[in-house]
Order: sequence, then structure tokens, then C-alpha cells
Amino acid sequence: MAPQRRLNQLLSELTPPPETIGKLKLGGITYDVPESLNPSRLPRTTKLLDVNDSVNLDNLHFMLQKYLLGQDIFLVSQPGPYARRLALTFASDASVINAEYEYIALHRDVGETELKQGREIRKGGNLVYVDSPAVNAVKHGRLLILEGIEKAERGIMPVLNNLLENREMNLDDGSHIIHHHRYAQLEQSRSEEGKVFIPAHKNFRVIAIAAPVPPYPGYPLDPPFRSRFQARFIDPIGSLLSFTDTRKAQTPLYEKLRDLILSTQLATESRSVLEVISKTSLPPFPQTALTKLQALIDKFPPPEQFSPAQLARLFLTIHPALIHAPFQAWAILSRQTQEAGLGELGSPSMASNDDRIGLFGYQVAEIRRSSDATAEITFDAPAGLPRVSVTVAAGSRQLRPFPFIGKLEFNPAPRFLGLLTCFLQAHSLGWDISLIPPALPSTASTSTTTLVKIFGQILGYEAEVLHMYKELGGRELVMRRKIEEGGATTWEPSALIDGAWAGRLLHLAGVDVIGPTAGSLSRIIQDREIELWEGKRLVGAASSDEIQAGQLSVAHPSFRIISTASKSMLLKDWLSDEYANMFFPIPSQPMDAKEEGAILAATDCPPDIIDTLLVFADKYRQSTSADNMLKNRKLGTRTLVRIAHRLSLYQQDRDLYETIQRSLLAEFLPATEKINLNTLLEDSSILKKTPPFNPSPIIQGKALVFPGPSSPGLQNEPTSIPLFDPAQDPEGAASHVPHMDHFYDNSLQTGLMRDIAIDLEILGEHVVLLGNQGVGKNKIIDRLCQLLGRPREYIQLHRDTTVNQLMFTTALEGGIINYTDSPLLRAIKFGRVIIIDEADKAPEHVVAIFRSLAGQGEMSLSDGRRVRPTLEREGDIVVHPNFRLILLANRPGYPFLGNHFLQVLGENFSAHSVSNPDQESERKLIGQLAPELDEDLILRLVGAFHDLRKGYQDGVLSYPYSLRELINLVKHMKAYPRDALGEALRNVFDFDIYKPETIEKLSEVLIHHGLEVPHLGLDAAREAAKKKVQEIQFEPKETSLDQPKEGEHDDKEHSGGNRWAGGTGGRDTAGMGGRGGYKRLYKGGDIKQVSDKLKQDVPDEVKERAREMARQELQRRLEELDMSAAEAKGYSVLLNATQTHMASLLDLLEHLAAKEEERVWLKRQVDGELDDSRLTEGLTGESTVYKRRGMEKPEIGRPQIKYRFQYDGRLQRSTETAVMLMETFNRLSRKEKYVWDMVGHSGDGPDLTLTLADSPPTELKDRWKVTEKMNMVPQYAFAGDYTVEAIHKAVIEVGKYDADDWFVIAITDANFGRYAITAEDLTRAMKHNPKVNTALICIGEGAEAAWVTKSLPGLAFRVANTGDIPNVLRSILSTMVDR
Repeated sequence: MAPQRRLNQLLSELTPPPETIGKLKLGGITYDVPESLNPSRLPRTTKLLDVNDSVNLDNLHFMLQKYLLGQDIFLVSQPGPYARRLALTFASDASVINAEYEYIALHRDVGETELKQGREIRKGGNLVYVDSPAVNAVKHGRLLILEGIEKAERGIMPVLNNLLENREMNLDDGSHIIHHHRYAQLEQSRSEEGKVFIPAHKNFRVIAIAAPVPPYPGYPLDPPFRSRFQARFIDPIGSLLSFTDTRKAQTPLYEKLRDLILSTQLATESRSVLEVISKTSLPPFPQTALTKLQALIDKFPPPEQFSPAQLARLFLTIHPALIHAPFQAWAILSRQTQEAGLGELGSPSMASNDDRIGLFGYQVAEIRRSSDATAEITFDAPAGLPRVSVTVAAGSRQLRPFPFIGKLEFNPAPRFLGLLTCFLQAHSLGWDISLIPPALPSTASTSTTTLVKIFGQILGYEAEVLHMYKELGGRELVMRRKIEEGGATTWEPSALIDGAWAGRLLHLAGVDVIGPTAGSLSRIIQDREIELWEGKRLVGAASSDEIQAGQLSVAHPSFRIISTASKSMLLKDWLSDEYANMFFPIPSQPMDAKEEGAILAATDCPPDIIDTLLVFADKYRQSTSADNMLKNRKLGTRTLVRIAHRLSLYQQDRDLYETIQRSLLAEFLPATEKINLNTLLEDSSILKKTPPFNPSPIIQGKALVFPGPSSPGLQNEPTSIPLFDPAQDPEGAASHVPHMDHFYDNSLQTGLMRDIAIDLEILGEHVVLLGNQGVGKNKIIDRLCQLLGRPREYIQLHRDTTVNQLMFTTALEGGIINYTDSPLLRAIKFGRVIIIDEADKAPEHVVAIFRSLAGQGEMSLSDGRRVRPTLEREGDIVVHPNFRLILLANRPGYPFLGNHFLQVLGENFSAHSVSNPDQESERKLIGQLAPELDEDLILRLVGAFHDLRKGYQDGVLSYPYSLRELINLVKHMKAYPRDALGEALRNVFDFDIYKPETIEKLSEVLIHHGLEVPHLGLDAAREAAKKKVQEIQFEPKETSLDQPKEGEHDDKEHSGGNRWAGGTGGRDTAGMGGRGGYKRLYKGGDIKQVSDKLKQDVPDEVKERAREMARQELQRRLEELDMSAAEAKGYSVLLNATQTHMASLLDLLEHLAAKEEERVWLKRQVDGELDDSRLTEGLTGESTVYKRRGMEKPEIGRPQIKYRFQYDGRLQRSTETAVMLMETFNRLSRKEKYVWDMVGHSGDGPDLTLTLADSPPTELKDRWKVTEKMNMVPQYAFAGDYTVEAIHKAVIEVGKYDADDWFVIAITDANFGRYAITAEDLTRAMKHNPKVNTALICIGEGAEAAWVTKSLPGLAFRVANTGDIPNVLRSILSTMVDR
């Protein structure tokens, strides 16, 4: 034996083994429990499981078996804290093996650094490597707990494969971890290359935790990774019960609810293929449901009887997923509550706001301070029960008196006090709180921000708001890196950890936008523990000496978290089981009409207008659904207050129709939604008025004055807007006020400028302007700022804009990162207007940061600074009272296809639509621009462009021609008066040369307005080329004509003659530029035209022979297609009827295929472009500091989109629509992206096959046969209707496909009354499979059923004019596919 090896062996034998602290006996296994060498790494949680529980003991026995065998464990558990607490219980000193542990919470941002080694720069510039928890666990023989395996991307976990299999890992510092047996065999601990070997400790073990995928979302396990573990499924029943105290007597209510919860769990479990099909639609209850229920009943004794609404709120509290569950799930639960003797389950949204909505009917009565860190809350109990007093954690500030006294800034209505009571009840149970928004996408206010604020004030909390944005990673939620003077790197706590130490109330605002990343906080929320930097840890309990040593810290007992949602995402997309287990959910309750009316009355708006507003608001909110909310603006209380406030100040603005249209951006709604909105306005007796004329503004003294608008029979007062005082911002007034040499005033834009000025300067609102391209959005704002003398900043967004770029620019100088304030921060500090241009082009999560900035004057910066309305602590950036945001964007939807940023902004902006001026305003504007042009010509041009825009709105044209195009056209005509009109028009319409339908429509419009242009489109381009080379003309030597013929074929270029086919400038043969041939045939080469004189000098008999040959050629082509001339003519009529709609639908579907492959920034890459948000990591030498464009990884497979179109089969318009769809799908360049079929229904049955999904009609004759079949069916069909059955069957069939999205669109003219078809029948059929998107177009007699659109908002559409079917269908498809 080598001397060195012998020495190592002797030294190891001399090192005494760890002392044992006792002997563990468990299920026939005996284990000597060793003493810990580092007690600070032992579990310190106060939430360990009960080791006397049989379920827990069984799980611990299995884990001890695997531990002694040296095997790693994989706990498969439904989301919740049970598996983590089981692992910590197994490691604890008080219960089982007394093992030190390390912990890693996995999420989408975890990379190699978090699993191996990080880098830090110490003082003096020395680079050191810091071991990750995984490496520490290997070196020191600890348990490594990996939680959330299903959230980690598949490419990350293989980093650990060799460590798991062979206990080996190469580290970045040059050392190598090897198996301890292999290490003992080495002759020396340093290799020839100087690399150090480190033994993997024999006690190192891994406990991995994950939810099963499916049924829960996440990434499937990598097979090599999975094979290295021993699995243990955690029984959901056992985990539900393990959190409860089963030893003490329970109330009858608890026992009934417990049995219901457990039976629901059993009903959702599938043990066979048949059970998978037939399992209940009621989702299983969260893992913490029973422990919340038990704690609530223990502290707040329930009444003997509940109202239906109270029972419903209780269920939504312990099972918030029921808010967005299918209707069938609610019905199943209601039946079970009745069978259990609990009574009927009502809908909480139907509860009267005068009822007590506190849990179990309790109501907060009194709050008083009991100690420096606690308060005593007294609750009034339901009738027959005594008051309840509870001591709760509180902040250190003075309590706001409760009951409230003095003048209040909010309305303490019964609804508000009920929600506040729910907050206080959850707080008294020691839980963090989550306020769950309503399921309906558009409701009255739920007082979210006010509730959180008042809750903090009455308990004396110092509040901290942390505004979430999508780029926020799991690590940034806990800590952030910083560079100290001298270049050394270190870490500092995030606002979350700072708040935990200081005992603050932390408001996580917009937690829905970070998606699954929120799960990385589950441990601090559930157990008040979390891993910090460089081995530091926040734990449940620690001694003062341990805290003084610096490795351990504890959360302040008063620390609380309240999370709220941005309401920009559907509940089903973020309200997961994991989220429900993290918080105590409180379902929100919107204001009723009485409470909302009281708030509107405070604006001094006339009562009759308030009543009308509330009536319309109720109708509008009921008409919206999750399916159409993406395209519609929400109409919440904040918007109504803005409208009422304005109407109270300016009587001339009391045109409710125009005000509502502007607030909802009605001009840019899809055709179907616009129809519905106009119907609602009519039903609410809100009628359209003639728009007034707005004279140009003038500056009088220190004010900008807009003269009163003139309208028939009304005398309106002028509007005075104070000019900006340059003394408030001397630098800005000198250098940041825009200057315009020319601005042509017109009534429409002057009126818009006045409205924006009122919003900005009088009402203090932030503004968003939407409009088509070229309508003058920037010019209107710049002109207004110029007139007011208002300094303005400017930022233009784009696809690559990041949140960090909006806040500051970063520069690396001398190893120090310096931050320079962005234009946004300058505007905030100095009180300037900032224009955020192209807001729809940036990612939605980037634009979302303006929500809190506009709504609350708050923003959290990634460098730790905060933007706040007032100075709350040192370092805060205070929002100047003059600061205003103006967002500019193109209209939503096709053809701009920007991001749907309006949904993430909420209602914090006053919305304005910028349209092209009306004809009179546009005529005057052009007249000012080019006074030398003939007035009649200007009038005709303006009329033509007006009709072109109407063509776009009607779906006939695919491009929205704007004022900008008309101005550029007029500028050309003004500068070059000798150019013909047709030549000038090419500047605008040469884009559309290969769009014959556009050129045809343009020709029609120009002729209608008396603008004769001899050539358009391709002909115009060719004509222009002829004019420029007219001195060069080809004259053939031989000009005599014989009879038309095909000619001989070869591959050479020919000019003149009459032998070769495909030549140019010839005679008799098929070719180009010649005379006497029967058809055009082009084989390439330069086209040589014979003169027009020669072309016209063709004998009549030769012309007739050419026509005959053309007819024969057409007949031959028809025979190839197996179609008669009459059939071809009939199909061409159908084709022409929908040609224009087809073009825009084709553009839409082509774009969708392209957008699906749109690239995004992939972060944490090892090559690409330097990511400015990871500069600090770059200084330390990390490799994953780059970003590059790439395809975003989908969460599930996205192979294709499945459509089914259901037709009634009785109308000409249905046939035309079928042709439009068949032709559009046939012309797609990416046909494989879509699977589609068409099925008819009639009185004979629900499934008349028109096209097949696996073999769509690719030939013209096949598509014609489909239309013949559609026309034939009504001749032989019996009376009756199968609309419901057809939809139901279509939904089932479409749902079978493996696809990205599923759509069923039905067109019917059924008389619903005659065939006894009810709203419930249609709803049941259309919502049979929640993943399938459905729509119903009612025509003919079906369009007369007004209840259809009310019962199925966003899903059903009434079309009185069947000519609108293609347009409506195109609008529906646009809404569906662009979600």
C-alpha cells in the first residue's frame, strides 16, 4: 500500500465517528441516530407532521428503508406542502434521522449555476466559487430536497444525472466530486493535472418532489432522470387528513364537509379507462382545504343554518377553482350539499350586498391595540352565537380607528366591511391572503386596492407593494445581486425578504402575470422558511445566538402577504391547486348598483345620467364573457367615475352615446361586437347625436381656450386649459417642448385635442390613444404640448423592449455598473408628459408596468428603488404631480395584429380613438395644405378615400387607407402638377398590384367619384414603362396574318415571326406583345410590343378564329375539371361574391401560422446578445448571461388547429360562405397547420358530410360539388331541426383531435320557438367540451330570437342581413384565432 494512501486511511480511522443521540425503531428497522455536526442545517420548521399519524408513519418507514439502502427517493404528490413537510419531518432531530438538509425550489429560471457552483468577486478582485445547495449536500452528507421537478425545463435536470447515478460531478472550480469508494482507492487526492478530487459523502441522499404530469401541468419526467429514483405516491386522502387534528371531537358541519371533500377526491381518481371517461367534472379539493376548514370552525363557531350564498362563499374559500369550474361541477356540488343536509348551494354573485358576507356570517365590530406587535379584534357573531374576540399579529404603527370615524376617502358599505371581515378572519388564522377576482371578466369595482390599504391601516402595518411583471424570475423575488465599491459582488434581500424581517404587510400586486414562478414562494408563504444566498436561510425558529451568527434568520411574527391579480388573465390560466394551497383565498364581491351609484353621485353628475349609465353598464357587463373579453374593453367602476366626473364638469359633453363609444373604443371593435354594443345602447335609450363643429383653439393670456362647439339648438361654453408654467421645469420648457411649423386645424382633431387636454390638465388622467396608421396621433399630441408649452419625453417601444430598458440604461465602467435614468424616470421626476409610442408592439408584460404607475403612482425598479406618490423612505422616487403618461398604439386586431396590451392596463387610462377626419374636416385640411388644387378635385379625392376606408371597415379591403396616404398624394400633385392622377395614385396603390380585388374596388370607387384613370395596378405600371421608352418600338418585317395557332415549342427566346409558341411581337402564334394569336403565352425574356396600329389592324375573321380557339381551350380545361360551362359560371358567381372577404381571411390565417412561429427572447443562454439584466452575473464569469431570438418552448404540443363549420344548408349565403372557406383554406401556404371540415344539418339529421377533415377538396370541381350538395339538400329534406344535435356532435368530434386550438362554428336559421330549442339546450351543446371554442350565427328566423345573444354572450350572433355572414364569420375567426 502506497504511503500516502496508508496515511489517509490511518487518519480516517483516527477520526472518531459522529456520536449517536439515540436509537430509532420504526417498523422492524433499527437505526442509530447520529449527532449533527452543523445543527444550523437541521430542519427548523414549526410545521412538522405528526409522527404518530399512521399515514405519516407508513411514508416515513418507506423513506427510512430507501435511506438505509443508499437510494434516492421521489415523492409523487398532489400540489401542496405535505411532501415537503414529510421530507423535513424525516430529517428532523425531534422525529426521525436528525439529518442536515439542503433545499432547492425549482422553477423555469433555475439553471446550472443554481445546481452546481456560482461565482462571486471578493474585495481585491478575487474570483471565488460558491457551492450550490446541491454541492454542499454532496460534500457534507446532507439530504438534498428538490421541490417542483415538474417545473424545471427538461434540459436542466440532466445536470444532476451523473451525481444521482454515480455520485460524480465536475465542478467549475476544477475540482471533481467522485464516489467515496472510488476516492478511497486513489493513491493521492490530486491528479497529475492538478485537479482536486473530493469524495461524495456516503450519507448524501436526494428527495425529489413533484406533482404527477398529467393531470397537473408541467414537464414530463426525463426517463434517465426518473430511473435513478425510488418512487412513492402520496395518497391525497391521507395528506388531506394529516394536516387536521383527528383526535378531538368535531362539529357536525365539519364532518359533513369532510366527507364531501373526501368523496370528491375519490370520485376524481381514475382506476380504469372507463373511469377516465366517466369521472366527475368537479375538481378535487386542494390539499389544505380541510386544515383551513377546521381552523375556521374552531375559531369562528358556525351557525346551525347557512344561507345558500354563505355556503357558496365558504366553498369558494376552500376551493377557489370552483369559480371557473364548469357549470356541471357547481351543480354536482349543490346536489351533494343538499344530500348532506347543508341546504342548497347558491351563487355568491347573486347575494345581496346588504347581507353579511363575512365567513359564517361574522362581522368585524372593534379593533384595539393589545401590545406592540398584536391587536385584539372583536367580531359580531350570527344570531344566537356570542361575540368572538381574537388576538392577532399587528404592525408597529398607530392603528387607524375602527369603527371608522371622520370623513372617509372610501365608502364603508356592507359589502366592503364584509370583505374586510374575511381578510381579518383569514389573518387571525395565521394565513396569508389572496383576493380572487370575479369569474366574470367585466364587473363593477371589487375595491381591491382600497381593501388592502385599509386592512393595513387598521392593523398598524407598514405596507410594501411589490408590482409583479412577467420578466421577474424566482431568484429576483427573493434576492438581487449588487456591486459594492471596488467591484466586489454581493447579494441584498428583495422587498419580500426585507418585509419578512421587518414585519411588514407585503402586497403582491398582479401575481397572476408571473404564472408558475409564484410557486417558488410557496415555502416562505406556507412555512415561513426560504433559502437565501451563500448558505443563509430564513427559518421557522432559531436561537438568538444562531441569528447573531448570521447564517439563520427568522420572519417577524407580524409579517403578512396579500396577493391580488391584475385581472388581465383568465382565472383558469393561473388559479392552480398550488396557488390555492399557498394562500387563504377570499372570493371578491363586486359592488351592486346601489353602492356603485353612490360613488357616481359623489361626482355631482346629474342623477338621470347616472341611472342611464348604470342600466347600460349592467347590460354591457352581462353581455361580456371570457370568450370575447380579449376584444372588448372592460367597463368597471373606475371608467364610470371618469365618465360621470367629466359630464359633471362639462355640460356640452353630455352626449352619452359618444362618450361611451369613446371609452369602450367602439370604433375598433370587431363587427360582431360592434353590432352587440349598438343593440345594448339602443336598449338603454342611449341614441346617437349629430357631432358638433369644433372651432380652432386660441391662446388667451395664460390659457389655451377651445371655443364652444357649435351644435344645432345648443349654446356651449368655451373650455379654458391653463398653460404650463415654465418655472416649474425650466430645463424642460427650454428643450423638451415640441415645435411644429404647420398644423392644419380641423373640427374632428380639434375636438379630440380638447378632450385630451381636459383629461391631462383638468382631470389629471393618463391617456391611451388608439388609431390606424397615419391618422395623426403623434401630431395631435405634439401640437397640444406645443400650445400648452408642456415639456415632453418620448420612448418608442418594439418587440425587443424589456422592463429594464424602460427604467434605466446600464453602463459598465471600471468594473462598476452605473444606471442612467430612462426618459420615463426623468418624466416622473420632473413632471413631464411622456409619449410611449408603438405600445402595442412591445410584449404585454412590458406594457403592464404602466398599470400600477398610472393607477397608484407606484412602480418597483429592478435595482431596488421604488417609485411612489409620496416619500415613504429614503431612496424613493416621488411622482411629480405634473407627470402624465400618453400611450400611442395602432388599433387592435387585424391587420396590425399587435399585442392585446389594453387588457393588462386595466382601467387606469382614459381611452381615445383617433380616426380619420370626417369628410368636411378632411376637405378643409387638404384645402389648407394645397390651396392651389381645384376644390372639386379635392372633394372627389376626399370622397374616394372615405369610400376606401368604408371598404376596409366592411371587410371588402384589407388595408385601412388613412389621412397620411391622402396627404402624401396631394403633396405629389401639388409639387408635380403635370403628372397624371393615375401616376400619382401609384404612390399609394403600387403595394396592391398583385391584389386584383383591391385594384378592382379602387377602380369602382374612382369611377363613382368621377375620377377617370385609364390604367390602374399592373396596367398602370406597364403603361408608365411604355411612356418612358416610347422612342423604342419594334416593327416586324413581316406583318401578314394567317389563322391563329399554338405554334411550336422550344426553350429559346423568339421575337417576331409566326412559327414559335411563347415568343414576343409575333403573329398568329400564342405569345406576348404580338397580333392575331388566340391566347397569351409567356416563356420569359424581354417583351417586344408591336404597335397599337398593327394590333388593331386584324381582320374580323382572324379575330373570330382566335375567339373560337379560346372557347375550345376553356372547354378543354373544363373537361379536365369535369365541369360544364354553366357549372363554372355558377361557381364563379359564388367566388366573386366573397372574393374580397376571402383575401382578408387568407391574410388572417396566414398570419396566425406565422405568429405561432414568432420568435421571442430566450434568456439565460450561453451565446447570443449580452443580456443587460445579467451584467452582474457576467462580471462574476457566469456563462448564461446572453439572450437570443428563438422559438418559445410551448408547454404542450402544438401541432395544428382544428376547425369544424356547421351549416344549416338552406341558404344561398351559406353556400357563398362555404366557398369562401374552401377557397381560403385551399390557398394557404401552410395547409398542414389547419385541419378543417364542413358538416351540414337539416330536418333529416345532424351530420350531412360536406367535406372530410383528412381529404379536403383540393380540386375546383370537388369544391363545386360541395356547393351543389348544399343546394340539393333543402329540396328533399323533411321539416325539423337538428341544430343542437349537430353542434353537440361537432364539439365531440373536434375535441378528439390532437391540436393546439379547437373551433366549431355553426350557422342556422332555425326557428328556436317552433322547435322548442332553449338557451340551456344551446349552452349545454356549445360548452360540452370546455377546450372547444364555439360560435353560433343565427340567420333568418333564428336572427329574430333576441334572447340568444343575451344567453350566450360572445358566442352567439344574430345576423339580420345574410349578406353580412362572410363579414361576421371573418370577425369571429379573427377573435378566436387571435386570442
